[in-house]
Amino acid sequence: MASTAPAPEPQPAQPPVPSPAPQADSHLTTSVLADNPSGMTLEGTNTYLIGDPEAETVVVVDPGPVEGAEQHLEAVLEAAGGRRIELILVTHHHGDHTGAVDLFATQTGAPVRGGSPDWSRGGAPLVPGERIPAAGVVITAWHTPGHTSDSYSFALPDDGAAGSVLTGDTVLGRGTTVIDHPDGTLADYLHSLEILIALGDATVLPAHGPVLPSMAQVGAIYRNHRRQRLDQARQALADLEEWQRNAASIDELARLLSHTVYPDIDERVRPAAVKSLSAQLAYLENEV
Repeated sequence: MASTAPAPEPQPAQPPVPSPAPQADSHLTTSVLADNPSGMTLEGTNTYLIGDPEAETVVVVDPGPVEGAEQHLEAVLEAAGGRRIELILVTHHHGDHTGAVDLFATQTGAPVRGGSPDWSRGGAPLVPGERIPAAGVVITAWHTPGHTSDSYSFALPDDGAAGSVLTGDTVLGRGTTVIDHPDGTLADYLHSLEILIALGDATVLPAHGPVLPSMAQVGAIYRNHRRQRLDQARQALADLEEWQRNAASIDELARLLSHTVYPDIDERVRPAAVKSLSAQLAYLENEV
Protein backbone atom coordinates (compact mmCIF):
# COMPACT_ATOMS: atom_id res chain seq x y z
CA MET A 1 0.00 0.00 0.00
CA ALA A 2 1.07 3.56 -0.56
CA SER A 3 2.11 5.61 2.45
CA THR A 4 0.16 8.60 1.21
CA ALA A 5 -2.47 9.25 -1.42
CA PRO A 6 -1.38 10.81 -4.70
CA ALA A 7 -1.72 14.56 -4.59
CA PRO A 8 -4.32 16.98 -5.72
CA GLU A 9 -3.15 19.49 -8.30
CA PRO A 10 -1.40 22.72 -7.21
CA GLN A 11 -2.90 24.26 -4.10
CA PRO A 12 -2.96 27.80 -2.69
CA ALA A 13 0.26 28.76 -0.93
CA GLN A 14 -1.59 29.43 2.36
CA PRO A 15 -4.41 26.91 2.89
CA PRO A 16 -6.90 27.51 5.69
CA VAL A 17 -5.78 26.53 9.18
CA PRO A 18 -7.58 23.28 10.07
CA SER A 19 -9.26 22.67 13.39
CA PRO A 20 -8.25 19.52 15.31
CA ALA A 21 -11.65 19.46 17.03
CA PRO A 22 -14.40 17.21 15.61
CA GLN A 23 -16.50 19.01 13.01
CA ALA A 24 -20.25 18.52 12.64
CA ASP A 25 -20.25 18.51 8.84
CA SER A 26 -23.91 17.57 8.34
CA HIS A 27 -26.89 16.31 10.32
CA LEU A 28 -25.68 12.70 10.10
CA THR A 29 -21.89 13.13 10.01
CA THR A 30 -18.98 14.37 12.09
CA SER A 31 -15.36 14.45 10.95
CA VAL A 32 -12.10 14.13 12.86
CA LEU A 33 -8.99 15.40 11.10
CA ALA A 34 -5.95 13.12 11.17
CA ASP A 35 -2.62 14.77 11.91
CA ASN A 36 -1.06 14.11 8.50
CA PRO A 37 -0.99 17.42 6.63
CA SER A 38 1.15 17.61 3.49
CA GLY A 39 1.14 18.77 -0.09
CA MET A 40 -0.25 15.34 -0.87
CA THR A 41 -3.07 15.28 1.71
CA LEU A 42 -3.99 18.98 2.15
CA GLU A 43 -4.80 19.62 5.83
CA GLY A 44 -4.89 15.87 6.50
CA THR A 45 -7.30 12.95 6.13
CA ASN A 46 -10.89 13.48 7.26
CA THR A 47 -12.15 10.46 9.20
CA TYR A 48 -15.96 10.53 9.23
CA LEU A 49 -18.42 9.24 11.79
CA ILE A 50 -21.88 8.50 10.38
CA GLY A 51 -24.97 7.93 12.46
CA ASP A 52 -28.38 9.18 13.43
CA PRO A 53 -27.94 11.46 16.48
CA GLU A 54 -30.31 9.18 18.42
CA ALA A 55 -28.55 5.94 17.47
CA GLU A 56 -26.36 4.04 19.91
CA THR A 57 -23.74 3.19 17.29
CA VAL A 58 -21.74 4.94 14.56
CA VAL A 59 -20.03 3.99 11.31
CA VAL A 60 -16.44 5.14 10.78
CA VAL A 61 -15.19 5.93 7.27
CA ASP A 62 -11.42 6.03 6.55
CA PRO A 63 -9.52 5.38 9.82
CA GLY A 64 -6.54 7.34 8.50
CA PRO A 65 -2.78 6.79 8.38
CA VAL A 66 -0.66 4.52 10.54
CA GLU A 67 1.36 7.49 11.82
CA GLY A 68 -0.32 8.80 14.97
CA ALA A 69 -3.00 6.11 14.73
CA GLU A 70 -3.43 5.59 18.49
CA GLN A 71 -3.99 9.28 19.16
CA HIS A 72 -6.33 9.52 16.19
CA LEU A 73 -8.36 6.55 17.42
CA GLU A 74 -8.70 8.24 20.79
CA ALA A 75 -9.98 11.39 19.10
CA VAL A 76 -12.48 9.37 17.03
CA LEU A 77 -13.76 7.51 20.10
CA GLU A 78 -14.14 10.81 21.92
CA ALA A 79 -16.11 12.21 18.99
CA ALA A 80 -18.32 9.11 19.08
CA GLY A 81 -19.36 10.17 22.58
CA GLY A 82 -19.65 6.67 23.99
CA ARG A 83 -21.48 5.25 21.01
CA ARG A 84 -20.14 1.91 19.76
CA ILE A 85 -18.42 1.74 16.38
CA GLU A 86 -20.37 -0.99 14.58
CA LEU A 87 -18.79 -0.79 11.12
CA ILE A 88 -15.67 0.63 9.45
CA LEU A 89 -15.73 1.55 5.76
CA VAL A 90 -12.80 2.57 3.56
CA THR A 91 -13.11 4.65 0.41
CA HIS A 92 -9.98 3.18 -1.21
CA HIS A 93 -6.69 1.50 -0.44
CA HIS A 94 -4.21 4.39 -0.13
CA GLY A 95 -2.33 4.38 3.14
CA ASP A 96 -3.53 7.73 4.43
CA HIS A 97 -7.00 6.14 4.53
CA THR A 98 -6.21 2.55 5.53
CA GLY A 99 -3.00 2.67 7.57
CA ALA A 100 -4.93 2.58 10.86
CA VAL A 101 -7.49 -0.04 9.76
CA ASP A 102 -6.08 -2.92 11.79
CA LEU A 103 -5.73 -0.83 14.96
CA PHE A 104 -9.32 0.47 14.65
CA ALA A 105 -10.67 -3.03 13.92
CA THR A 106 -8.79 -4.64 16.81
CA GLN A 107 -9.64 -1.98 19.36
CA THR A 108 -13.32 -1.61 18.43
CA GLY A 109 -14.20 -5.12 17.24
CA ALA A 110 -15.97 -3.59 14.23
CA PRO A 111 -15.81 -5.30 10.85
CA VAL A 112 -14.09 -3.45 8.00
CA ARG A 113 -15.44 -3.29 4.46
CA GLY A 114 -13.78 -1.86 1.37
CA GLY A 115 -13.91 -2.24 -2.37
CA SER A 116 -11.08 -4.77 -2.28
CA PRO A 117 -10.91 -8.00 -0.23
CA ASP A 118 -7.48 -6.76 0.89
CA TRP A 119 -9.21 -4.11 2.99
CA SER A 120 -12.04 -6.15 4.41
CA ARG A 121 -11.75 -7.49 7.96
CA GLY A 122 -14.62 -9.65 9.17
CA GLY A 123 -16.93 -8.27 6.49
CA ALA A 124 -17.55 -8.87 2.80
CA PRO A 125 -16.14 -6.53 0.14
CA LEU A 126 -18.48 -3.78 -0.93
CA VAL A 127 -20.96 -4.39 -3.74
CA PRO A 128 -21.66 -1.52 -6.17
CA GLY A 129 -24.97 0.13 -5.40
CA GLU A 130 -25.65 -1.82 -2.21
CA ARG A 131 -27.59 -0.19 0.60
CA ILE A 132 -26.01 -0.60 4.03
CA PRO A 133 -28.29 -0.10 7.03
CA ALA A 134 -26.20 0.88 10.07
CA ALA A 135 -26.22 3.36 12.94
CA GLY A 136 -29.82 4.31 12.27
CA VAL A 137 -29.16 5.40 8.68
CA VAL A 138 -28.94 3.85 5.23
CA ILE A 139 -25.66 4.26 3.35
CA THR A 140 -25.53 3.66 -0.41
CA ALA A 141 -22.13 2.42 -1.59
CA TRP A 142 -21.32 3.68 -5.09
CA HIS A 143 -18.31 2.24 -6.90
CA THR A 144 -16.56 5.34 -8.26
CA PRO A 145 -13.23 4.18 -9.72
CA GLY A 146 -10.77 6.46 -11.46
CA HIS A 147 -8.62 7.87 -8.68
CA THR A 148 -8.02 4.17 -7.92
CA SER A 149 -9.76 1.07 -9.22
CA ASP A 150 -11.25 0.29 -5.79
CA SER A 151 -12.57 3.78 -4.97
CA TYR A 152 -16.03 3.98 -3.41
CA SER A 153 -18.24 6.93 -2.45
CA PHE A 154 -20.87 6.68 0.26
CA ALA A 155 -24.19 8.50 -0.21
CA LEU A 156 -26.53 9.44 2.62
CA PRO A 157 -29.82 10.32 0.88
CA ASP A 158 -31.53 11.22 4.18
CA ASP A 159 -28.81 13.65 5.30
CA GLY A 160 -30.64 16.96 4.88
CA ALA A 161 -32.88 18.13 2.08
CA ALA A 162 -30.56 17.01 -0.74
CA GLY A 163 -28.58 14.32 1.06
CA SER A 164 -24.81 14.12 1.27
CA VAL A 165 -22.01 12.01 -0.19
CA LEU A 166 -18.60 11.03 1.18
CA THR A 167 -16.39 11.19 -1.88
CA GLY A 168 -13.04 9.91 -0.60
CA ASP A 169 -10.37 11.22 -2.96
CA THR A 170 -12.62 11.14 -6.02
CA VAL A 171 -13.65 14.73 -5.27
CA LEU A 172 -11.62 16.89 -2.89
CA GLY A 173 -12.59 19.93 -0.89
CA ARG A 174 -9.96 22.00 -2.70
CA GLY A 175 -8.11 21.47 -5.96
CA THR A 176 -8.52 18.35 -8.07
CA THR A 177 -7.34 14.82 -7.43
CA VAL A 178 -4.86 12.67 -9.31
CA ILE A 179 -5.72 9.70 -11.50
CA ASP A 180 -3.41 7.05 -10.04
CA HIS A 181 -2.51 5.52 -13.41
CA PRO A 182 -2.38 2.67 -14.31
CA ASP A 183 -4.56 1.47 -11.41
CA GLY A 184 -6.88 4.40 -12.01
CA THR A 185 -8.05 5.38 -15.48
CA LEU A 186 -9.51 8.59 -16.86
CA ALA A 187 -12.35 6.74 -18.58
CA ASP A 188 -13.41 5.28 -15.24
CA TYR A 189 -13.02 8.64 -13.55
CA LEU A 190 -15.23 10.49 -16.03
CA HIS A 191 -17.90 7.81 -15.65
CA SER A 192 -17.67 8.09 -11.86
CA LEU A 193 -18.17 11.85 -12.06
CA GLU A 194 -21.44 11.23 -13.91
CA ILE A 195 -22.58 8.89 -11.11
CA LEU A 196 -21.83 11.59 -8.55
CA ILE A 197 -23.33 14.43 -10.59
CA ALA A 198 -26.58 12.43 -10.70
CA LEU A 199 -26.80 12.88 -6.91
CA GLY A 200 -27.81 16.49 -7.53
CA ASP A 201 -27.29 19.04 -4.78
CA ALA A 202 -26.01 16.53 -2.22
CA THR A 203 -23.46 18.03 0.18
CA VAL A 204 -19.89 16.97 -0.70
CA LEU A 205 -17.96 15.45 2.22
CA PRO A 206 -14.40 14.88 0.92
CA ALA A 207 -11.57 12.92 2.51
CA HIS A 208 -9.30 15.98 2.19
CA GLY A 209 -10.28 19.61 2.47
CA PRO A 210 -13.50 21.39 3.45
CA VAL A 211 -17.13 20.46 2.89
CA LEU A 212 -18.62 21.72 -0.39
CA PRO A 213 -22.21 22.39 -1.50
CA SER A 214 -23.92 20.70 -4.46
CA MET A 215 -22.29 17.56 -5.83
CA ALA A 216 -23.80 18.36 -9.25
CA GLN A 217 -22.08 21.75 -9.40
CA VAL A 218 -18.75 20.52 -8.11
CA GLY A 219 -18.87 17.46 -10.37
CA ALA A 220 -19.50 19.64 -13.42
CA ILE A 221 -16.48 21.78 -12.53
CA TYR A 222 -14.35 18.64 -12.19
CA ARG A 223 -15.62 17.28 -15.51
CA ASN A 224 -14.85 20.55 -17.31
CA HIS A 225 -11.41 20.63 -15.75
CA ARG A 226 -10.63 17.14 -17.06
CA ARG A 227 -11.79 18.12 -20.55
CA GLN A 228 -9.52 21.18 -20.45
CA ARG A 229 -6.59 19.01 -19.38
CA LEU A 230 -7.31 16.65 -22.27
CA ASP A 231 -7.25 19.59 -24.69
CA GLN A 232 -3.91 20.68 -23.23
CA ALA A 233 -2.53 17.16 -23.59
CA ARG A 234 -3.70 16.97 -27.21
CA GLN A 235 -2.01 20.28 -28.00
CA ALA A 236 1.20 19.30 -26.22
CA LEU A 237 1.31 16.05 -28.18
CA ALA A 238 0.71 17.89 -31.45
CA ASP A 239 3.64 20.18 -30.71
CA LEU A 240 6.05 17.27 -30.26
CA GLU A 241 8.24 16.06 -33.07
CA GLU A 242 6.89 12.82 -34.57
CA TRP A 243 10.02 10.87 -33.63
CA GLN A 244 9.56 11.88 -30.00
CA ARG A 245 5.96 10.68 -29.93
CA ASN A 246 6.83 7.35 -31.53
CA ALA A 247 9.96 6.67 -29.47
CA ALA A 248 8.55 7.28 -26.02
CA SER A 249 6.27 5.21 -23.79
CA ILE A 250 3.18 6.80 -22.26
CA ASP A 251 4.96 7.32 -18.94
CA GLU A 252 8.01 8.83 -20.66
CA LEU A 253 5.77 11.14 -22.67
CA ALA A 254 3.96 12.17 -19.52
CA ARG A 255 7.22 13.10 -17.80
CA LEU A 256 8.29 15.06 -20.87
CA LEU A 257 4.98 16.87 -21.34
CA SER A 258 4.31 17.57 -17.67
CA HIS A 259 6.46 20.70 -17.86
CA THR A 260 4.22 21.99 -20.65
CA VAL A 261 0.84 21.00 -19.22
CA TYR A 262 1.80 21.76 -15.58
CA PRO A 263 4.44 24.51 -15.91
CA ASP A 264 4.01 26.06 -12.46
CA ILE A 265 3.40 22.99 -10.32
CA ASP A 266 5.19 22.50 -7.02
CA GLU A 267 7.97 20.03 -7.79
CA ARG A 268 7.05 18.00 -4.70
CA VAL A 269 3.80 16.96 -6.35
CA ARG A 270 5.03 16.66 -9.94
CA PRO A 271 5.13 12.82 -9.73
CA ALA A 272 1.40 12.90 -9.01
CA ALA A 273 0.80 15.23 -11.95
CA VAL A 274 2.76 12.85 -14.18
CA LYS A 275 0.41 10.03 -13.13
CA SER A 276 -2.62 12.09 -14.13
CA LEU A 277 -1.00 13.04 -17.42
CA SER A 278 -0.20 9.36 -18.11
CA ALA A 279 -3.91 8.65 -17.60
CA GLN A 280 -4.81 11.43 -20.04
CA LEU A 281 -2.42 10.12 -22.68
CA ALA A 282 -3.74 6.56 -22.26
CA TYR A 283 -7.27 7.91 -22.67
CA LEU A 284 -6.30 9.76 -25.87
CA GLU A 285 -4.52 6.68 -27.21
CA ASN A 286 -7.71 4.63 -26.78
CA GLU A 287 -9.78 7.45 -28.24
CA VAL A 288 -8.07 7.23 -31.63
